[in-house]
Amino acid sequence: MKRAIISDIHANLEALESVLEHIRDQGVTEIFCLGDVIGYGPNPCECLDRVIKHTSVSLLGNHDQGALFDPEGFNSGAERAIFWTRDQLENSRGNRDDIDRRWDFLGGLPRIHRDADWLYVHGSPRNPVNEYVFPEDIYNQKKMEKLFSLVPHGCFQGHTHVPGVFTESRNFTSPDEMGYVYKITPEKFMVNVGSVGQPRDGDPRSCYVVQEDDKITFHRVDYDRGVTANKIYGIPDLDDFLGDRIKQGR
Repeated sequence: MKRAIISDIHANLEALESVLEHIRDQGVTEIFCLGDVIGYGPNPCECLDRVIKHTSVSLLGNHDQGALFDPEGFNSGAERAIFWTRDQLENSRGNRDDIDRRWDFLGGLPRIHRDADWLYVHGSPRNPVNEYVFPEDIYNQKKMEKLFSLVPHGCFQGHTHVPGVFTESRNFTSPDEMGYVYKITPEKFMVNVGSVGQPRDGDPRSCYVVQEDDKITFHRVDYDRGVTANKIYGIPDLDDFLGDRIKQGR
Protein backbone atom coordinates (compact mmCIF):
# COMPACT_ATOMS: atom_id res chain seq x y z
CA MET A 1 0.00 0.00 0.00
CA LYS A 2 1.17 3.50 -0.82
CA ARG A 3 -1.65 6.00 -0.27
CA ALA A 4 -1.52 9.79 -0.36
CA ILE A 5 -3.79 11.54 2.16
CA ILE A 6 -4.70 15.19 1.76
CA SER A 7 -7.01 17.47 3.73
CA ASP A 8 -8.19 21.05 4.17
CA ILE A 9 -7.68 22.30 0.63
CA HIS A 10 -9.98 25.26 1.26
CA ALA A 11 -10.46 26.21 -2.38
CA ASN A 12 -6.75 26.97 -2.85
CA LEU A 13 -6.21 25.86 -6.44
CA GLU A 14 -2.51 26.74 -6.67
CA ALA A 15 -1.74 24.69 -3.56
CA LEU A 16 -3.83 21.72 -4.69
CA GLU A 17 -2.29 21.59 -8.16
CA SER A 18 1.22 21.71 -6.70
CA VAL A 19 0.40 18.91 -4.26
CA LEU A 20 -1.18 16.73 -6.95
CA GLU A 21 1.92 17.18 -9.09
CA HIS A 22 4.12 16.22 -6.13
CA ILE A 23 1.96 13.17 -5.42
CA ARG A 24 2.38 11.96 -8.99
CA ASP A 25 6.13 11.64 -8.34
CA GLN A 26 5.61 9.47 -5.21
CA GLY A 27 4.29 6.36 -6.94
CA VAL A 28 1.12 6.26 -4.86
CA THR A 29 -1.74 3.94 -5.77
CA GLU A 30 -4.62 6.12 -4.55
CA ILE A 31 -5.47 9.46 -2.96
CA PHE A 32 -7.77 10.02 0.02
CA CYS A 33 -9.16 13.47 0.90
CA LEU A 34 -10.24 14.08 4.51
CA GLY A 35 -12.54 17.02 3.79
CA ASP A 36 -12.81 20.80 3.60
CA VAL A 37 -12.24 20.96 -0.13
CA ILE A 38 -13.98 24.34 -0.06
CA GLY A 39 -14.34 27.35 2.24
CA TYR A 40 -12.01 30.35 2.76
CA GLY A 41 -10.38 30.23 -0.68
CA PRO A 42 -11.10 31.68 -4.13
CA ASN A 43 -11.49 28.57 -6.34
CA PRO A 44 -14.13 26.22 -4.91
CA CYS A 45 -15.43 24.89 -8.25
CA GLU A 46 -12.00 24.14 -9.68
CA CYS A 47 -10.84 22.41 -6.50
CA LEU A 48 -13.97 20.28 -6.33
CA ASP A 49 -13.46 19.23 -9.95
CA ARG A 50 -9.91 18.08 -9.24
CA VAL A 51 -10.84 16.21 -6.06
CA ILE A 52 -13.68 14.47 -7.88
CA LYS A 53 -11.28 13.43 -10.62
CA HIS A 54 -8.24 12.39 -8.61
CA THR A 55 -9.43 10.91 -5.28
CA SER A 56 -10.80 7.45 -4.61
CA VAL A 57 -12.15 8.35 -1.14
CA SER A 58 -13.30 11.80 0.02
CA LEU A 59 -14.88 12.70 3.34
CA LEU A 60 -17.14 15.48 4.59
CA GLY A 61 -15.47 18.43 6.31
CA ASN A 62 -17.19 21.10 8.37
CA HIS A 63 -16.85 23.71 5.61
CA ASP A 64 -18.24 21.29 3.04
CA GLN A 65 -21.13 20.70 5.43
CA GLY A 66 -21.53 24.45 5.94
CA ALA A 67 -21.96 24.97 2.20
CA LEU A 68 -24.61 22.26 2.08
CA PHE A 69 -26.55 23.36 5.15
CA ASP A 70 -26.05 26.19 7.66
CA PRO A 71 -22.53 27.27 8.74
CA GLU A 72 -23.18 26.79 12.46
CA GLY A 73 -20.45 27.91 14.84
CA PHE A 74 -18.47 29.76 12.16
CA ASN A 75 -16.96 33.18 12.82
CA SER A 76 -18.21 36.04 10.68
CA GLY A 77 -15.35 35.83 8.15
CA ALA A 78 -15.76 32.08 7.67
CA GLU A 79 -19.53 32.45 7.41
CA ARG A 80 -19.24 35.14 4.73
CA ALA A 81 -16.80 32.94 2.83
CA ILE A 82 -19.22 30.01 2.94
CA PHE A 83 -22.10 32.10 1.61
CA TRP A 84 -19.84 33.38 -1.18
CA THR A 85 -18.71 29.80 -1.89
CA ARG A 86 -22.31 28.61 -2.06
CA ASP A 87 -23.08 31.33 -4.59
CA GLN A 88 -20.07 30.31 -6.71
CA LEU A 89 -21.17 26.68 -6.71
CA GLU A 90 -24.70 27.58 -7.73
CA ASN A 91 -23.87 30.24 -10.32
CA SER A 92 -20.54 29.11 -11.74
CA ARG A 93 -19.83 29.15 -15.43
CA GLY A 94 -20.51 25.94 -17.28
CA ASN A 95 -23.53 23.81 -17.86
CA ARG A 96 -26.05 22.67 -15.30
CA ASP A 97 -24.58 19.16 -15.31
CA ASP A 98 -21.30 20.51 -13.87
CA ILE A 99 -23.14 22.42 -11.17
CA ASP A 100 -25.27 19.38 -10.25
CA ARG A 101 -22.22 17.09 -10.26
CA ARG A 102 -20.45 19.24 -7.66
CA TRP A 103 -23.51 19.47 -5.41
CA ASP A 104 -24.14 15.73 -5.75
CA PHE A 105 -20.53 15.03 -4.81
CA LEU A 106 -20.75 17.23 -1.70
CA GLY A 107 -24.10 15.76 -0.72
CA GLY A 108 -22.77 12.22 -0.98
CA LEU A 109 -19.63 12.68 1.11
CA PRO A 110 -19.44 10.24 4.05
CA ARG A 111 -18.38 11.32 7.54
CA ILE A 112 -16.03 8.39 8.11
CA HIS A 113 -14.11 5.72 6.22
CA ARG A 114 -12.70 2.48 7.59
CA ASP A 115 -10.12 0.22 5.98
CA ALA A 116 -9.14 -2.72 8.19
CA ASP A 117 -7.14 -1.23 11.10
CA TRP A 118 -7.22 2.29 9.66
CA LEU A 119 -9.80 4.97 10.39
CA TYR A 120 -10.19 8.15 8.32
CA VAL A 121 -12.11 11.24 9.50
CA HIS A 122 -12.02 15.01 9.13
CA GLY A 123 -12.23 16.00 12.80
CA SER A 124 -11.84 13.19 15.30
CA PRO A 125 -12.87 9.56 15.91
CA ARG A 126 -15.56 10.80 18.34
CA ASN A 127 -16.97 13.59 16.19
CA PRO A 128 -15.83 12.95 12.62
CA VAL A 129 -16.76 16.35 11.20
CA ASN A 130 -16.43 18.98 13.92
CA GLU A 131 -14.18 18.02 16.84
CA TYR A 132 -10.70 19.55 16.96
CA VAL A 133 -7.72 17.62 18.34
CA PHE A 134 -4.90 20.04 19.10
CA PRO A 135 -1.34 19.18 20.19
CA GLU A 136 -2.04 20.52 23.69
CA ASP A 137 -4.84 17.95 24.09
CA ILE A 138 -2.18 15.43 25.12
CA TYR A 139 -2.61 16.98 28.58
CA ASN A 140 -6.34 16.19 28.57
CA GLN A 141 -6.23 12.58 29.70
CA LYS A 142 -10.00 12.00 29.63
CA LYS A 143 -10.36 13.31 26.08
CA MET A 144 -7.41 11.35 24.72
CA GLU A 145 -8.50 8.12 26.39
CA LYS A 146 -11.94 8.45 24.82
CA LEU A 147 -10.54 9.23 21.38
CA PHE A 148 -8.09 6.34 21.42
CA SER A 149 -10.80 3.93 22.59
CA LEU A 150 -12.38 4.53 19.17
CA VAL A 151 -9.17 4.03 17.16
CA PRO A 152 -8.57 0.48 15.84
CA HIS A 153 -4.81 0.98 15.29
CA GLY A 154 -4.31 4.20 13.33
CA CYS A 155 -6.52 7.20 12.63
CA PHE A 156 -5.95 9.90 10.00
CA GLN A 157 -7.53 13.32 10.44
CA GLY A 158 -7.25 17.02 9.54
CA HIS A 159 -9.34 20.00 10.68
CA THR A 160 -6.76 21.81 12.86
CA HIS A 161 -4.31 22.41 9.97
CA VAL A 162 -1.48 21.42 12.35
CA PRO A 163 0.36 18.25 11.24
CA GLY A 164 1.85 15.66 13.54
CA VAL A 165 1.34 12.33 15.28
CA PHE A 166 -0.47 11.62 18.56
CA THR A 167 0.25 8.32 20.32
CA GLU A 168 -1.84 6.50 22.89
CA SER A 169 0.86 7.21 25.47
CA ARG A 170 -0.22 10.88 25.10
CA ASN A 171 2.69 12.23 23.12
CA PHE A 172 2.52 14.57 20.15
CA THR A 173 5.38 14.79 17.66
CA SER A 174 5.57 17.33 14.85
CA PRO A 175 6.97 16.41 11.42
CA ASP A 176 10.16 18.38 12.14
CA GLU A 177 10.73 16.53 15.40
CA MET A 178 10.36 13.08 13.80
CA GLY A 179 12.35 13.84 10.66
CA TYR A 180 9.14 13.74 8.59
CA VAL A 181 8.78 9.95 8.96
CA TYR A 182 6.73 8.11 11.59
CA LYS A 183 7.53 4.42 11.90
CA ILE A 184 4.36 2.46 12.66
CA THR A 185 4.52 0.33 15.82
CA PRO A 186 1.85 -1.73 17.61
CA GLU A 187 0.93 1.37 19.66
CA LYS A 188 -2.25 3.15 18.60
CA PHE A 189 -1.74 6.51 16.90
CA MET A 190 -3.60 9.43 15.32
CA VAL A 191 -2.06 11.34 12.43
CA ASN A 192 -3.04 14.89 11.61
CA VAL A 193 -2.09 15.12 7.94
CA GLY A 194 -1.93 18.92 7.93
CA SER A 195 -3.48 21.26 5.38
CA VAL A 196 -2.99 21.61 1.64
CA GLY A 197 -4.50 25.06 1.31
CA GLN A 198 -4.10 26.84 4.64
CA PRO A 199 -1.33 25.52 6.96
CA ARG A 200 -1.32 26.91 10.49
CA ASP A 201 1.86 25.50 12.02
CA GLY A 202 4.10 28.40 11.02
CA ASP A 203 5.20 26.74 7.77
CA PRO A 204 3.26 28.19 4.81
CA ARG A 205 4.05 25.27 2.52
CA SER A 206 1.27 22.77 1.78
CA CYS A 207 1.32 19.58 3.81
CA TYR A 208 0.12 16.04 3.11
CA VAL A 209 1.17 12.49 4.02
CA VAL A 210 1.92 9.23 2.27
CA GLN A 211 0.74 6.14 4.13
CA GLU A 212 2.56 2.84 3.69
CA ASP A 213 2.30 -0.44 5.57
CA ASP A 214 5.15 0.35 7.93
CA LYS A 215 5.49 4.14 7.95
CA ILE A 216 3.85 7.53 7.45
CA THR A 217 5.81 10.19 5.56
CA PHE A 218 4.99 13.90 5.77
CA HIS A 219 5.63 16.07 2.72
CA ARG A 220 5.80 19.86 2.43
CA VAL A 221 5.19 21.39 -0.99
CA ASP A 222 5.84 24.99 -1.96
CA TYR A 223 3.63 26.96 -4.33
CA ASP A 224 3.05 30.56 -5.40
CA ARG A 225 1.10 31.80 -2.39
CA GLY A 226 1.01 35.35 -3.72
CA VAL A 227 -1.23 34.28 -6.60
CA THR A 228 -3.81 32.79 -4.24
CA ALA A 229 -3.58 35.67 -1.78
CA ASN A 230 -4.11 38.25 -4.52
CA LYS A 231 -7.22 36.41 -5.69
CA ILE A 232 -8.57 36.61 -2.14
CA TYR A 233 -7.74 40.31 -1.84
CA GLY A 234 -9.75 40.91 -5.01
CA ILE A 235 -12.94 39.30 -3.66
CA PRO A 236 -14.83 41.59 -1.22
CA ASP A 237 -16.64 38.68 0.45
CA LEU A 238 -13.35 37.00 1.40
CA ASP A 239 -11.55 38.63 4.32
CA ASP A 240 -8.05 39.91 3.52
CA PHE A 241 -6.86 38.03 6.60
CA LEU A 242 -7.46 34.79 4.71
CA GLY A 243 -4.87 35.89 2.17
CA ASP A 244 -2.45 37.06 4.84
CA ARG A 245 -2.51 33.78 6.72
CA ILE A 246 -1.76 31.79 3.56
CA LYS A 247 1.49 33.74 3.22
CA GLN A 248 2.37 33.33 6.89
CA GLY A 249 1.25 29.75 7.58
CA ARG A 250 -0.78 30.68 10.63
